[in-house]
Amino acid sequence: MKKLWAYFVDLGRKLINLHDTPHSIAGGVAIGMFIGFTPLFGLKTLLCLGLACLLRCNPIAAVVAVSLHDIVTPIWPVLLKIEYDIGTFILTRLHHAPPAIELHHLHFGEIMKWTTFFKVGLPLLIGSIFLSTPAAVLSYIGMLKFLQFREKRRAAHHP
Repeated sequence: MKKLWAYFVDLGRKLINLHDTPHSIAGGVAIGMFIGFTPLFGLKTLLCLGLACLLRCNPIAAVVAVSLHDIVTPIWPVLLKIEYDIGTFILTRLHHAPPAIELHHLHFGEIMKWTTFFKVGLPLLIGSIFLSTPAAVLSYIGMLKFLQFREKRRAAHHP
């Protein structure tokens, strides 16, 4: 547990010590947090790099932020359930309860079908937008304010 905590602290230090503008770093953090909440396992790092380059934000900050998002790994089942419920609610035009998922009847071959994606993956993806957007906005604002404060403090100490 101590090594895991040290790993996340080290990532945080790397993040705040990047040499770039506060806007670029905060944008990268927001991208990392946004992608971190999506159920696109295995693609998150590549998506962060691509979006950060496309939006001219710091790609290292995006990758570090998506890695820091791994702190929520123990509660992923809860987050996925919430995302699924929200996505199903949106897709069924806001008037039906989400259908129960019975994954114990699925075989691996059935999981890889497109129909399964539309039943499970699409609601997860749509529902994740409602968790990732506020997280991205809050992380952008928080990181930007922190970096601007740190720059002002450094400028005051080194005139």
